[in-house]
Amino acid sequence: MTPAVIAARQAGVACQVVEYQHDPGAKSFGLEAAEALGVNPDKVFKTLVASLSPGDLAARDLVVAVIPVAARLDLKALAAASGAKKAVMADPKAAERATGYVIGGISPLGQRRGLPTVIDESALTHEQIYVSGGRRGLEIAIGPRDLVTLTNASVGSIGR
Repeated sequence: MTPAVIAARQAGVACQVVEYQHDPGAKSFGLEAAEALGVNPDKVFKTLVASLSPGDLAARDLVVAVIPVAARLDLKALAAASGAKKAVMADPKAAERATGYVIGGISPLGQRRGLPTVIDESALTHEQIYVSGGRRGLEIAIGPRDLVTLTNASVGSIGR
C-alpha cells in the first residue's frame, strides 16, 4: 500500500485502486495506463513537478501540475496560476526527493512534502479521473473535486 492509497482511503472519499502490469519499456507511463485500463486518455492524468523562478515563493519553489496524459504542460500558464514569473520542469531527483515517489509513479496524493498543486480545469468535466497511485502500474480512480479538496489544489488551464 502506497502513501497515496493510504491518503485517499483515510480521507474517506470514494475512490478505486486499480493495478495493471507495467511495461518497463513503455514510452509514456500515462498513455500506458490508459491503454492497460481501457480508459479514454482524457480521463487519465499525469503528475508533473515544476520549479518556480527563484524568489517567487521562497521556500516552496516546487509545484505539482496535474494534466491529461495526452496533453503538454504549459509552463507559462502554470507559473501564472502559481503566482510566479516563470516555471521550468524540476530536476527529476528533486521531484523524487520532495514527493517521495519515483518518476512515472509520482502521485498528487500522499506526498512527502505536500507541494502546492494546480489541476488542469479539464479534470472537472469528468465524474472520475485516474491519477497515479504512487508507483508505476497503480492508478487511483477519484472524483476530480475530491482530488482538488485532498490536495488543496487550485484549478487552471495549464494543459495544451
